[in-house]
Amino acid sequence: MRIMGLDFGSKTVGVAVSDSLLLTAQGLEIIRRKEENKLRQTYARIEELILQYEVQEIVLGCPKHMNGSQGVRVELTEEFKEKLERRTGLPVVLWDERLTTVEANRVMMDAGVRRENRREYVDKIAAVLILQGYLDRRSSGEPQARDVED
Repeated sequence: MRIMGLDFGSKTVGVAVSDSLLLTAQGLEIIRRKEENKLRQTYARIEELILQYEVQEIVLGCPKHMNGSQGVRVELTEEFKEKLERRTGLPVVLWDERLTTVEANRVMMDAGVRRENRREYVDKIAAVLILQGYLDRRSSGEPQARDVED
């Protein structure tokens, strides 16, 4: 069994997957689209990856504001979650992703990735951070405090 992590953006979806022991998250790819509401190919690619990696659960980053309020991006993410559940039949957990993009940029800066190249990787790294946070919390036995649905 593996868990998939997704960072859903307006024109990209960063994708990560866990190892089979559910200990670590690895970045897979960034699914890109030309228009925000054109998601057919995005869903199809996610379904391909689910089959390829034998994914049994999906963790989807939920972009709350820093003060905890929810904006338009949260509504779009919830719609994406519902469609993803219907299409795949898998449970999709919303996970608080506040500051993952900031952290992803920090990781790349520490690794020496040039500023102009960071945009190419940030969504995939954000997906890794979302999934790794979920895996860490899950393995610790603590309640899923960052789980948005709790």
